[in-house]
Amino acid sequence: MRKLAVALISCFILVLIFSGQVIAGGKYSHCTTIQDGLYASDGSEIVLGYDEWGYNYQAHMFKGPYCYYDRHYDPDNPDWNDIYCDIYLIMKWNDAWLSNKDCDGDGSLDRHYGFDSYIGSGAWLTNHMSGTYIDDYGNECNWTYFVKIVVVPEDAIKKEGYWYTPDGEEIGPVIWEQFAIVQEVSNDPCVGEHGVLYLSPVGPGFGKFK
Repeated sequence: MRKLAVALISCFILVLIFSGQVIAGGKYSHCTTIQDGLYASDGSEIVLGYDEWGYNYQAHMFKGPYCYYDRHYDPDNPDWNDIYCDIYLIMKWNDAWLSNKDCDGDGSLDRHYGFDSYIGSGAWLTNHMSGTYIDDYGNECNWTYFVKIVVVPEDAIKKEGYWYTPDGEEIGPVIWEQFAIVQEVSNDPCVGEHGVLYLSPVGPGFGKFK
């Protein structure tokens, strides 16, 4: 199931919010928080705990069916990922990836606050997927897949699909242009996968590349 899991790695949907008070000079008087009463682009209020789709923006977490990660599920109007509702997905991220407040006053939850892009911000994300399928021999196969993704530092070098440090150490495979996979773990006894598939030579730690 690794090939499918890699194809389904999710970065989730960023929810737009509408709030904030401007003071002189275009600066905002304070950060707008979820507790202040933020609203999503569809008019629904962002809640402190888990919402109907499985997102807990306050806690930087998602838990639910894979088909819910894009905040859309309509059997009468299905989209591409509705066939993966049997896959359970857990996502976790840090404040640099997606904050739980708006401090720059742009009307949305902050991303890579203080940086022009994700690069150098220390952002990270994890995906943990699990599911069950029947193989060609009629066996029920239970599988899990975990991936850890970090943003690369400003001085990272991209070469032939991998990110490297200036000293030539491998950080990990390129994903979403600005990020690298630093750890993959897959367990699927039906295909002989047991444990770590990839571990970055510079280590899988969070927040080390700023």
